Amino acid sequence: MMTAVISNAAHPEYGAATIPFPIPGDEYDHCIELLAALESGDAVKQDCRIDELQHHIPILKRLEKAVVNVDELDYLAKRLDSFTEQETAQFQTMAVKLGISEVKDFINLSFCCQQATVITDFSNWEAIGRDHFLALNGGCAVTAEWESLDARNTALNLILNEHGTVTPYGVVYDNGMKLETLYDGNHFPGYHYDEDILAVGISSREEPEDTAKITWLYLPCTRLQLERGMQRSGIGDPDGMRFWYEDSSLPPEVEEVLEFGQESLYELNELAAAVKRLSPTDREKLGAVVNMAEPESAGQIRQLAENLDQFTFAPNAHTPAEYGKYMIRESGHFDYDENLEDFYDYEGYGLQHMEQESGLFTARGFISYHGTLSLEELMMEDSDWQNIQMGGM
Repeated sequence: MMTAVISNAAHPEYGAATIPFPIPGDEYDHCIELLAALESGDAVKQDCRIDELQHHIPILKRLEKAVVNVDELDYLAKRLDSFTEQETAQFQTMAVKLGISEVKDFINLSFCCQQATVITDFSNWEAIGRDHFLALNGGCAVTAEWESLDARNTALNLILNEHGTVTPYGVVYDNGMKLETLYDGNHFPGYHYDEDILAVGISSREEPEDTAKITWLYLPCTRLQLERGMQRSGIGDPDGMRFWYEDSSLPPEVEEVLEFGQESLYELNELAAAVKRLSPTDREKLGAVVNMAEPESAGQIRQLAENLDQFTFAPNAHTPAEYGKYMIRESGHFDYDENLEDFYDYEGYGLQHMEQESGLFTARGFISYHGTLSLEELMMEDSDWQNIQMGGM
């Protein structure tokens, strides 16, 4: 965890706020409000002066007295939060070697510092050789190559034939690493930090379709985070944006329905919030419900996700016998006795139950609906209900 004391770069007399980084998701809006009270914390501008910074990575002290954008600092903290001890050493030593002191360069360094080799202990030649081998091979190795590696000789060749740079954090060999500009100062490279349901990239429709100027949003998030993301991409009108779909934890049935170029970003966010609240079992159930109800939008799927209790789901039941077996043995409606297994008429019970329900078999199992509204009414969004009520009046 990083803690920064932040003031207004132009008006330090306004006071300061202490902000934790990475900013916890449920505290993000509050932290932005604290900065707004200082007339800082803009979505795009660098207007936050770091008066003091506390972090377990000492090289970040170079950011003290610097002026940054609050989301830049938050993104950097998220990147570093996942670093191993080895990556931290690579990050710090390469920052010294390259003379890095700006937040943009620190962010870009976090993506490539793993290419460097750092020696902090010259007494373990085996470890030095293996660390160097991994640094040269993207952090991974074929099993046969790893087992046959002469790690001691690899370490000797490195130390005797390559030029290392001595830093307070170890001796570093850059291995030809180049600092690439993955972060352009406005658009953060895609990076999953929290457990998100859906990653959506947005850009202005004024940009070409193959633009690299994409802002990634990880749903669900707060409305403020959505709006700040749009500001970073220069989007003033939600209708004037283009979508990119990256990763999803949504059931495949939901993904097939959604047409990301036509959905409302706010509806997608509310759907992601609804799905995140579901257990893994209920997410599977939602997939079956979507097959049954055939929704046409994110808003309709959200309504289904919020009303799953009105459906009965028998996972992996694809025949009347399997459905009857599930209802008798696993539904909890009966006291199942395994000693009477041969006397249960699973198929007969399944058929009888199906005659009394509105349901169907899906790839996930049998799903049935027992609500009082029609499925069309159940999927109606609040605005649809208001239109109906107004029409009735």
